[in-house]
Amino acid sequence: MVVVNKYLVPKGYAGITIFPFILLRYKSLEHNSVFMNHEKIHIRQQIEMLFVFFYLWYVIEFFIRWILLFDAKKAYRAISFEKEAYTFENEFDYLNKKKIFSFIKFL
Repeated sequence: MVVVNKYLVPKGYAGITIFPFILLRYKSLEHNSVFMNHEKIHIRQQIEMLFVFFYLWYVIEFFIRWILLFDAKKAYRAISFEKEAYTFENEFDYLNKKKIFSFIKFL
């Protein structure tokens, strides 16, 4: 389910996925197929990790990478979930062939 509300999305981000919602800062993003595919990959990751474990892993991995990289933006882009989503956001059939826990190869 897509929700458009610029106040729910952190500054500096166009959208965020919190199962089952894809929160967008701008309505136009709803028609951006690459962006939406990226967010749908996150939905699948959250389902695979039973939601709670996804968020725990995401936060822990972010802080570890932040400590190692000394840069929050670089740490965000280095998170394995993000690497998988950015790598395959242009492959619109990716979710049909995605294997469970595929993000692990991006650690």
